[in-house]
Amino acid sequence: MTWNTEEQDTQRNEVLTDFFGGHQEEELTSEWLERLREFEGLMMKYNSAIREITTKLEVLNDELSFSSRRNPIESIQARIKRPYSIARKLRRLGQPVTVESISTNLNDVAGVRVICPFLDDIYAISDMLLKQDDIQLVAKKDYIQQPKPNGYRSLHLIIEIPIFFSTGKEMTRVEIQIRTVAMNFWASLEHQIRYKNDVVVQPEIVEMLSACADRIAETDWEMMQLRDQIAAQGKGHR
Repeated sequence: MTWNTEEQDTQRNEVLTDFFGGHQEEELTSEWLERLREFEGLMMKYNSAIREITTKLEVLNDELSFSSRRNPIESIQARIKRPYSIARKLRRLGQPVTVESISTNLNDVAGVRVICPFLDDIYAISDMLLKQDDIQLVAKKDYIQQPKPNGYRSLHLIIEIPIFFSTGKEMTRVEIQIRTVAMNFWASLEHQIRYKNDVVVQPEIVEMLSACADRIAETDWEMMQLRDQIAAQGKGHR
C-alpha cells in the first residue's frame, strides 16, 4: 500500500501512534510498513463487510417500502472503530495489541446502526436479516426487553457474513444495533452527558437517565399504537 495523499498520511500516523505505539517521526522501515499493511488490510475487510450488510438492509427497506408503502428503516449508519479504541479495548480485555488479536477477540470493530420509526420494525428487520442464508448469528442481546441499568435500549446482533476476495471467502464479524428514533435520541444525549464530560456519574444521575429512558419507551409504545389505530381507521373507510 502506498501513502500518497494527506488523508492517507493522517491515517497511517494514527495507526502507527494509536495502535502500534510508535512515533510519527520514526523512519518507516519495511517492518513498520508491513505491519501497517496488515492493519489496513484487516480494516479493508471490515469495510467490505459493512458494505455487504448495508446493501442487504437497503434492499429490504426498498422491498418493504414497495409492498407496504412504508419504510421500516429511517436511516443506516456505519463505522469502523478508530485505532485508539481498538487498542484500548484489547488492553481492557487483557489481550495483546496485535493485528492478529483484533479479529480473534473483538466483535464490534465493524458496526452498523439501523434506526427504525417504530418498535416492531426493529424485530421485523432483525428477523428478515437473520433469515438470509449467508448470515450467521453469533450472539444476540436484547436491551429492549432487558434494558441496561441506565435505561439504554437497543437490539444488538453479532453476525458473521462471507466476504469474497480473489483469494477466497472470509467470514467477517459485524455488530448491528437496531433501535427506534426515540431510543437513538436518548442514547445520543446520554453519550454526551456521560462521556463528553469525563466525570464519574453519580447514582442519582443514573436513576434520572433511566427514568427519562422509561418515559421515552412509553412514547415509543404509544406511537406504535397510534399508528395501528390510524391504519385501522383507514381500512374502515375503504
